[in-house]
Order: sequence, then C-alpha cells, then structure tokens
Amino acid sequence: MKNKYRILKIAITVIILGFLLSFSLKKFSGQKITDNKISVKMNEKTPVYFIDEKDIREIVNKENPSRKVGDLNIPELEKKINALPAVDSANVYLNLNGKLNLDIKQRVPVFRLNKDGKDFYVDEKGTEFPISRTYSHPCMLVTGDVKKDEYEKLAELVEKIDKDDFSKKYFIGISKYKDNYNLLTSEGNYRVEIGDLDNIDFKVKGFKTFVEKYLVYQDPQKYKMISVKYQNQIVTTLNPYFKENDSILKASHKDLAKAPVAAVPVKKAEVSSKPEVKKANSASLRPKENTKPKAVVKPKDTKKPTAKPKSKAKVKIE
Repeated sequence: MKNKYRILKIAITVIILGFLLSFSLKKFSGQKITDNKISVKMNEKTPVYFIDEKDIREIVNKENPSRKVGDLNIPELEKKINALPAVDSANVYLNLNGKLNLDIKQRVPVFRLNKDGKDFYVDEKGTEFPISRTYSHPCMLVTGDVKKDEYEKLAELVEKIDKDDFSKKYFIGISKYKDNYNLLTSEGNYRVEIGDLDNIDFKVKGFKTFVEKYLVYQDPQKYKMISVKYQNQIVTTLNPYFKENDSILKASHKDLAKAPVAAVPVKKAEVSSKPEVKKANSASLRPKENTKPKAVVKPKDTKKPTAKPKSKAKVKIE
C-alpha cells in the first residue's frame, strides 16, 4: 500500500508540474518581443559601421512580423544575419524573461582592392566582401591583378605597415604590376619595388636604411623608383623629369655612346720591321738646309735584307 501511495503521489506531482510548465510555455510564447527587449551588440575590436543596430532590428521584425516569442525561428534568424556580406559571425539567443540577444561581429577590412575595374574589401582571413554605399572604411588601397591565394600574405604586409610608425608614415598604397609588388609613398613621385611578398621585414628595413642615410639629404623628387627586391643591394632609378637629373642623365648617355660594343684586351704596340710609308701632303714644309735631319731613311734594296737571328729594331726618340 505504501508503494502504491508513493507512485500515485509522484504521478500527481508530475502531472501538476507538466500542467504548470505547459501553462508557462504558453504564456512565454505569447509574449511579444518589443523594441526594448531586443539587445544588439557589436563585438569587433575595430569599430566599423557597415551595418548598425537599426539594420538588425529591421531583419528581426521582418522575420517575426507578429513579434511573438513562439513565432520566432531563432536558427533561421541567425542564418539570415550570418548571410550578410559584412557579418563575420552572429549568435542569437533568448533569455527566460523573453529578451532577445544578438551578438554580432562584423568583418574589418584590412585593405581595399581595385581589380579589373571593381572595388571590394578584403579582411584578415582573405575573405572578399563588397563596399558599402553608406560607409567607407579607411584602409590601404591595393591595385593590380592580385591572386586570391595572395590575400592573406598581403593582409599581413598591410598589418605590419599599420603597426610600424616609419612604414605608416611613408607607405600609402600598394600596386602590383605583373609579378612585382610596389609600395606607393607619400613623398615624391617614387615607388618602392619589393618584388614578391617574402622577406618583407628585411626589405622594409633596407628601405629605412636608405632613407636615413641618403634620402633625408636629397630631394625626394629625384628618384622614380627605389628597388629593394634584390638581396643585399638597393637599386635606384632617376626621375627623368627632375631638372637636376639632366646633367647626370646626359653624362650617362655619353658614356654609353663611347662604350665599345665588345671589350677587347689591349696589348702593347709592337714595332713592325716594315715601316708604313704615307704619302706626303703637298702643304707640308721642307726642312731647312743647315738643319740636320733626325733620321735618315735609306732606299730599300730590291732584295730582302737578311735579318740577324734574335735581333730587334730599336727606335730612339729624341
């Protein structure tokens, strides 16, 4: 009897709890999600404004026109928000008091890429997303045919530039021509050629050394390009439109014109046994009668003179 009484007591308790729970759920699902019960948090470290709280509230109201808790499909709402191009991740959940929480992390652009006439942003993960009509994020502008597999390395380069005071001062953009990357500078018309995206720290350090030892004492308009892509050397190209370079460029052109096509090793001149006979000029002066000629030229014999072995002709110059 005691066991039956206990089982009956447990059954009644479960029924009462179930009734109360169903009543509570019915009452909970009938609650309306008002504006003050919607909490939107943007969790990105760098503030961006591609979407705002107003945009998220509009999506919530569109997905749940009745605004009732029971009619809200949380997984579907979360999927809709994650599908936004500027959203990196979204987490949607309800509290027991009927408050709807939305924790959203937006994509933060690392650089803006102009490729094939189109502009779009790229984040640190190498993900592309379109630019906004209402908001423009300040970031490095990159132009050229950049491949998708280069996005992450390029993002690392931009982050290094942003974190370094020297690089941030000089470099304002990046361009790619064929397979060479160039850093565009804020001073002068020159660009810094870095080649590929490897050994970036070493290349930037080489440019910094060139600036501190040479460029600070010169006009930045003097150069057209400064190349640091070669190992252990810096190659500069002069700006042809800079007036002070005219004399240098003219001198270099003259040196190139004088340079022989093929360099031939020069040997010491040998005195030939047969002297060359040149025709006398009609305007040449005759020697005076009393003057003694320095050299007397004897007429040649018809027969070849027999040269003594190992004897060389000596020429004496007075």
